[in-house]
Amino acid sequence: MAAAAAAAVPGALGTLQAGRARLVAACCARLGPGWRLPGSVTGPRVAPAVWARGWTPAAGGGSAPRRGYSSEVKTEDELRVRYLEEENRGIVVLGINRAYAKNTFSKSLIKMLSKAVDALKSDKKVRTIIVRSEVPGIFCAANLPVPTIAAIDGLALGGGLELALACDIRVAASSAKMGLVETKLAIIPGGGGTQRLPRAIGMSLAKELIFSARVLDGQEAKAVGLISHVLEQNQEGDAAYRKALDLAREFLPQGPVAVRVAKLAINQGMEVDLVTGLAIEEACYAQTIPTKDRLEGLLAFKEKRPPRYKGE
Repeated sequence: MAAAAAAAVPGALGTLQAGRARLVAACCARLGPGWRLPGSVTGPRVAPAVWARGWTPAAGGGSAPRRGYSSEVKTEDELRVRYLEEENRGIVVLGINRAYAKNTFSKSLIKMLSKAVDALKSDKKVRTIIVRSEVPGIFCAANLPVPTIAAIDGLALGGGLELALACDIRVAASSAKMGLVETKLAIIPGGGGTQRLPRAIGMSLAKELIFSARVLDGQEAKAVGLISHVLEQNQEGDAAYRKALDLAREFLPQGPVAVRVAKLAINQGMEVDLVTGLAIEEACYAQTIPTKDRLEGLLAFKEKRPPRYKGE
């Protein structure tokens, strides 16, 4: 194996190369069984395994469709999972609905989120996931292979902001309020906030915000790089959600395997040095070459038509 071969190189260089090889191998392992590193790292390239096994939702009642939603494929008191239909097919909305507790996290909600994430990340049909509140004025992803967007239309304090920080992209209304306020209660952020906030906005500013328990509005959050887009709130109170939906629609036409692998390459590469990151990128790039989607993209370009990607 590559790690063993690299370890044979004498001195610190061999140790470093072995460590890099293990990191790249671990990265490819996350792609699933059958994925391998490119030949320049470990040997011949092989075709990718099937991305997902699919998910059959549990039977149960659902509320009436609204705002372009499909009927609910899974309904709980505190978490609603909806597949969108028609031109939004491939977008899934995770709606948090604990109005009586202002969307604060409970053991039950965490368990439901974990269960939903496990199901969604193995669903080949899912292209983008939007996390939003279904309680007006309050926001409260996750280790998922597809893009995740946090739509913050109200309060995102403590665990609510930590959930948003776990998403790939964050959008917010200008009237939204965001902050890690745990130090006010003589505790610290315990849901990833101390790790993800510095990675998002830098260590010094993250310390300032956490030490002071400061709350930012949408404009302030945009200024420090905490969110990507800020919108004036609309009459319906869902400006951030509508922007998240627009972004998700931009992602839909792209090759689904490529988008998943690009996310993996970015996430893994940001945690290592540049040389190792480039090796991870090479490994991930290699996995897009034998896909049917790549051939479809070339054919569609030649025939001057939109591609019809299947995630294969």
